[in-house]
Parts: sequence; C-alpha cells; structure tokens
Amino acid sequence: MSLDMNKDLIATDKAFSVLSREKGMNHAFLSYVAEGGVMLRPNRMPVVGKPEIETLFQSDDSETDFTWEPLHADVAKSGDLGYTYGTYEINTGGKILRGTYVSIWKKNNGGIWKFVLDSGNDGLGDQ
Repeated sequence: MSLDMNKDLIATDKAFSVLSREKGMNHAFLSYVAEGGVMLRPNRMPVVGKPEIETLFQSDDSETDFTWEPLHADVAKSGDLGYTYGTYEINTGGKILRGTYVSIWKKNNGGIWKFVLDSGNDGLGDQ
C-alpha cells in the first residue's frame, strides 16, 4: 500500500497513545476498539468484544501512565486493514514496565481506523 496509508495508520496509533496520556488508558482503549475487538493479555483468555473490554477497563487508571510509540505500520492494498507494532511504557506509581505490542486495525463503515486485535509483551527492560 502507499506510504501515505501507512503514515495515516501510524498517525492514528500515535493519536491513540496521546489520548491515553491525556485522558487515561481506559478512555483511550474504549475510544479506539472496534465493536468486535479482541485483546490478548498475559495469563487470561482472550477478551472478545467491546462490552467485555469495557469490563476489563473498569478499574481506576488515574495512577497509571500508559504510552507507546509505533515503529512500523503496513496497510493492505484494499486500504481498510493494517497493523502497527512498536514499544510501550507503563508507569504505575513510579514502577516502569516496558514492552512491545502489535495492533491489527480495520477501518469501520465511517472510514475510521479501529483496532480489532491488540496484544503486548512485557520484559524490554532498559533497552
């Protein structure tokens, strides 16, 4: 796909991270998840569908700063499906965790990118 489409998806993922920093992780994830989105998290079964993801994000996130930096995006020739991957950092009360992530994105009927699958792996350390 064209570089412009890849840049558009990178910009979407960056805006997602900015929203997480400014309004909180819970607000950001619920704003960007597709209705049938899936989240893969360690030590649990896949969380499937926006209602289940809303349940996952009911906890207080006011002490959590979760941001990420997309390193790459690739969009299918159709222009409506793509993925991003990059690194993330979670700061919870001074405890910092770093890792990598991948998100698969699909444009909704309104032409807006929403993630349909999100997964992350911790353990980057101070790299």
